[in-house]
Amino acid sequence: MIEALGKLPSGSGLERIKGKANYTAKGFVNLSHTPMMAEDTSYFKVFRDMLNRPKTSAPPRVIPSVKTNLSQLPDSEPVLVWFGHSSYLLRVNQVNILIDPVFSGNASPFSFMVGAFDGSNVYSVDDMPEIDILVITHDHYDHLDYKTIKLLRNKVKSVVCSIGVAPHLIYWGYPQETITELYWGESASVSGLKFTAASARHFSGRSIVRNRSLWSSFIVQSAQHQIYIGGDSGYDVHFKTIGEQFGGFDLAILECGQYNNAWKYIHMTPEETVQASIDLQAKVLMPVHWGKFSLALHPWDEPIERAHAHAEKLQVKITSPKIGEVLQLNRYMPAEKWWRNI
Repeated sequence: MIEALGKLPSGSGLERIKGKANYTAKGFVNLSHTPMMAEDTSYFKVFRDMLNRPKTSAPPRVIPSVKTNLSQLPDSEPVLVWFGHSSYLLRVNQVNILIDPVFSGNASPFSFMVGAFDGSNVYSVDDMPEIDILVITHDHYDHLDYKTIKLLRNKVKSVVCSIGVAPHLIYWGYPQETITELYWGESASVSGLKFTAASARHFSGRSIVRNRSLWSSFIVQSAQHQIYIGGDSGYDVHFKTIGEQFGGFDLAILECGQYNNAWKYIHMTPEETVQASIDLQAKVLMPVHWGKFSLALHPWDEPIERAHAHAEKLQVKITSPKIGEVLQLNRYMPAEKWWRNI
C-alpha cells in the first residue's frame, strides 16, 4: 500500500515546478478560486452521506460489454474503445494512446474500497496491445492506478503526463527518458502526434498532501484531427478559451459523473458537460467518468441520462458506446441508450 502512494516531486523536478505561475507554497492552484467543498457543506456531512450511500448508486445487474480484439482496430479514422469511467484506448494514425487506465478493479489503494461495478472490469492489461503513448491526466486513484501501471510497464513506449506526475511513474519502474511532463500551454511531439497540456479546474494528491502535481486536459493533434481529452474538471471559462484557441475539436471526451453539490467546483454536472462541449466547439461529445465506480451519491446511470437529455435539447451530437464497443470517428458513433436495459 505504501508503494501505491507514489512519490512527490523533488530535486530538479521540484525546482521546475516552483517556477510555474500557479504554483504556491501550498502547491498548484486553479485559475479561478476553487474551494474543495461548497460553502454550505462540511467534510463531516459528506462523510456521513457517503456512509449512507443509496442502493441506486450501483447498477442492479451486470454491466453489458463488448469484447474487442484491440490489436485489430481499423485505421482509416481515429478509433476509441472505452473501458468504463475515464479509461479508454484512442488510436490515431496507427498510434495507440491509452488514457488513465484503471484495470485493478478498484479506484483506491485498498482492495476493499471503491470496487468496480459487476461486468465493468472485463478488460485487463493482458488485453492491451502495445501502447505507443500512455497519457495520465492527474494522479488520483481513479485515473492513476498503481497495479495497472506496474503491469503495463513493459507494454508502454512513451508517457505523456501532467507536470509533477513523473515521480510516481519513475518510482514504479518507468525510465525517466520515456516520460514527457507538460505544464499548461506546453506541447510535445510524440510518435508523430502533437500533445498539448491545457488547463482544468480540479486538484491532485494521493494522500493528505495535495496539489504537488498538476491536473490537466490534453489536446491530441494529427494533420487531420483534433481531439480533446478532458481529464477531470469543474466547469469554468477555460473551456471557451481552449475552444477559441484551437478552433474547435472533432471529438471532446469530458467527465459527466461523480458530481455532488458539495464539490460543485471540481466536478461538472451533466448539463455543464454538454455546455463545455459547446464552449470547446466540439463536433461530437463523449461523456466519461461514469459506468464503473460509485464515487458520489447519484444513481449510477443518472449522469449519462442527463447528459443525453441536455445534448438533445441543445442539439449537441453525443456518443455513448458500451464498454469495449468500437467508436470510429465520423463512421460509427453509437448513441444507443443501452443502460436502460439493465
